[in-house]
Amino acid sequence: MMSKIKFIFQEKSIRNRILFVLFAFFLFRFLSNIPIPGVDAERLSSFLGQQAQLAGILNILSAGGITTLSLVMLGVGPYITASIIMQLTTVLYPKMKAMYQEEGEMGRRKFNQYSRMLALPLSLIQGYGLLVVLQRQGILETLNTSTLLVNLVVIVASSYLLMWIAELITERGIGNGISLIIFAGIVAVLPTTFGQTIATFTQAEIPNLFLIAVSLIVVIAGVIFITEAERPVPVTYAKQSRGFGNTSGGASTYLPLRLNQAGVVPIIFALSLFTFPQIMASFMENSANPVFQQIASGITWFFNNAYLYTATYFILVFGFTYLYTAIIFDPKQISDNLQKSGAFIPGIRPGNQTAEYLGEVTGRITLVGALFLGLVAILPVIMQHITGNTALTVGGTSLLIVVSVVLDVLKKVNAQASMREY
Repeated sequence: MMSKIKFIFQEKSIRNRILFVLFAFFLFRFLSNIPIPGVDAERLSSFLGQQAQLAGILNILSAGGITTLSLVMLGVGPYITASIIMQLTTVLYPKMKAMYQEEGEMGRRKFNQYSRMLALPLSLIQGYGLLVVLQRQGILETLNTSTLLVNLVVIVASSYLLMWIAELITERGIGNGISLIIFAGIVAVLPTTFGQTIATFTQAEIPNLFLIAVSLIVVIAGVIFITEAERPVPVTYAKQSRGFGNTSGGASTYLPLRLNQAGVVPIIFALSLFTFPQIMASFMENSANPVFQQIASGITWFFNNAYLYTATYFILVFGFTYLYTAIIFDPKQISDNLQKSGAFIPGIRPGNQTAEYLGEVTGRITLVGALFLGLVAILPVIMQHITGNTALTVGGTSLLIVVSVVLDVLKKVNAQASMREY
């Protein structure tokens, strides 16, 4: 182990990638500590305490920027929402699916460019809504139209700057840039969050703290197990004759199908969908229009109803797991690739039957991954009911993202090191 670590830091290319990621983290944290002008820190703290669910969700998507109303207060949330919409178009429109899956690197670059373009109107809407809500709550000083526009342009531009930093991490660093930015924001506020949560427990509630600690250990172990678990599908390569008495092929191997192919993306998708209606409700609740007031009251009632909120959150995570798995894993394409390379699954005919078989296997194993992600997502709500402490917000989600990102980065660092060794 130590020799592997020593080799990683001695290898210049890997070392430079790691240093670049650390520099990007430093730049991101620097930006996240520069607040926009006119923030009342006491009222902000009170507002975030009253809107615990919304604050917890925004804190993840903004990578910690919402707690200080920093320049990057929007975080990567608009880009994630735009990515959701673009991913959905791949299901509805075959041309978009072909661009994403079949046109290679150029197609994915074009797809990502469309996502960035779509993120602009979304960031403008979300940014304007947040600024107006914060102003109405007295957290921001009363802004005239020109100052409001300047602040809006600044936070939207900062959001795009953060997206650019994330893309540079993906290109020049190690791991997925968006996930690493969210990871950095969670880790930065994790000690404070744990400290504040522990402070809310009385001496009589110490057994509940023990229960929470045990549940965290179980979640970490479960995340590692589900992330690493694979369903091996046996594959055999047909023998090929080349000349008199010369044969090749005939080897047996397996196709590894991951139990949770979607990773943490379904949870991030579900969280990003939850932010927009809550911001709009806060925006419309003080409207003079009775229809808007009624809509805002309905949205607020929905999110204050713990049972309805929890059930919807679970269903969204469960559904997005299947949706994203269907987008990134195409059984028909895998079947065609196996057939072209002279490979087949023993007992299964090549072609459509292989595609159907892979689809059935993927559907069964995705069920386990979807149920696990859904349970982890609603774990804080379950713990709130068990312990009676409402200070627990989105800890399960944060823990899942942190552990998954660490495992992904370790795999990629190990792969880079193995490639250099050989």
